[in-house]
Amino acid sequence: MAPAAQTPPTPQTPQTPQTTFHLDAAALKVLAHPLRSRLLSALRRGGPATATDLATALATNTGATSYHLRKLESVGLVADTGEGEGKRRLWRAATDAHEWNASDFAGDEDAQTALGWLVRDYSRHLGQQFERWLDVEADWPLPWRDAAGLSDQLIVATAEQAQALKTELEQLLARYRQVGAGHPDARRLAVYTVLFPVDLDERPDDA
Repeated sequence: MAPAAQTPPTPQTPQTPQTTFHLDAAALKVLAHPLRSRLLSALRRGGPATATDLATALATNTGATSYHLRKLESVGLVADTGEGEGKRRLWRAATDAHEWNASDFAGDEDAQTALGWLVRDYSRHLGQQFERWLDVEADWPLPWRDAAGLSDQLIVATAEQAQALKTELEQLLARYRQVGAGHPDARRLAVYTVLFPVDLDERPDDA
């Protein structure tokens, strides 16, 4: 007999909505830079930090870090908390996440080039982060090793149905985003979703 479906555990603290920044062409072109991409990721993962702290963490210099933080600030991706001391500004990520639609950049060759670079950079970052986990996985408790992992599945769907799938996955992840908050055994987890056609020689006609 199949086990009964389980509902998500009750969150330990009130759920706060995730804030999301929708990239426009200007923000995309600013973000598509090796250091800026890492700066934004570092602020989202580690919380507010000074340019000096970030420079140390990312093995660069404070001058470059300050310059690129200001570029990110100019398009609304990071913000000054106002809590720094003297000239030591304390920076934070302006939102929890960002998103985009490829169709937003149709006809803008520079934006499309920037998007191509950014997505490939994220792909490389995923590989690096997952391999870091694999390097230490054997030392972690078995329940965590069982919970983590990698899987791939094939589905057959139209573009509209694939979009609906993305929406449902986002809603599911939103339910779990802070489900373990306040529990001493809870840890942050990275969840990547990748959706792409595999039959590349069968491109549909343009709508």
